[in-house]
Amino acid sequence: MESLDHSVLRDALAWHQGGYRVSLVTVVQTWGSAPRPPGALLAIRDDGVVSGSVSGGCVEDDLIARTQTSLRSHASAPEPDKPAVIAYGVTQEEAARFGLPCGGSLRLVQESLRDASWVTQLLSRIEQHQVVARTLDMANGAVALQDAVRGQALQFDGTTLTTVFGPKWRLLLIGAGQISRAVAQMATLLDFEVLCCDPREEYAANLAVDLPAVRLLAGMPDDAVRELPADAHTAIVALTHDPKLDDMALLEALKSNAFYVGALGSRLNQQKRKQRLAEHFDLTATELARLHGPVGLALGARTPGEIALSVLAEIIQIKNGVASPLPWGAVGTTERLCT
Repeated sequence: MESLDHSVLRDALAWHQGGYRVSLVTVVQTWGSAPRPPGALLAIRDDGVVSGSVSGGCVEDDLIARTQTSLRSHASAPEPDKPAVIAYGVTQEEAARFGLPCGGSLRLVQESLRDASWVTQLLSRIEQHQVVARTLDMANGAVALQDAVRGQALQFDGTTLTTVFGPKWRLLLIGAGQISRAVAQMATLLDFEVLCCDPREEYAANLAVDLPAVRLLAGMPDDAVRELPADAHTAIVALTHDPKLDDMALLEALKSNAFYVGALGSRLNQQKRKQRLAEHFDLTATELARLHGPVGLALGARTPGEIALSVLAEIIQIKNGVASPLPWGAVGTTERLCT
């Protein structure tokens, strides 16, 4: 689940607690070109205010009008109205009417948020980095939460709808130097939860002042990796260029469930680093092979900002399961700065 949809749930909860009537809309199936994937959420307040989206803006106006009519008609109903299935773009005429791209079609489930206790529980669990499945009973609107696993897909059979909610993607930076600051700033814009560990107080203090959204972790980097703990929603990048700090953190990171582990340095330095890790620590060949380095896509990056862009591009590429189209050439991302 995307962090955008976490925000939708937080808005819906706040509106409900503020006395508004709220409707939730979930994308359950798409055909053709669709801007939002299955599982995407839209919250609609009874005064027409919305949070999130289920299309590129094509069907939201119709949903707002439909929802306001429904909420008004059920305002005094003793029992909650049942969830409903809504389809858009089933015919070419309807696709043209709503402006759906390339003849795309959407199938949505709309429900009234009468009892928001499940939203509170769900948000609490994903903040603890749990993966949670939410099952909606289409017959009565009842909601149940269960443990889920990463990669579990949305399921809808007309009787129940099960959507999977995962934690926010997290990035741990080892080191708070100039490159780390650039990476942290960009990662925050990309909606990562950014953490940084650097026992060198002068570096960490400056980063805390300039980037208050970044959470600083005290202690040594290897302890920070262990204490997180690093899970399948976590990326770890070592950027101090100091083996005393980077190597121990990488040792713990490579043994963790982190989906991405990278380290700054030239190819020569990466070879030396892998030799050190192999000779002095109990790492298998498979664990060593997980180390990305030189870190980032081969963009020929030179400045801290360009290096940050290449690092985050590679992290997002791995996160999204996309094969790299850019093999390393004679000069890579960090080659010029880190020989």
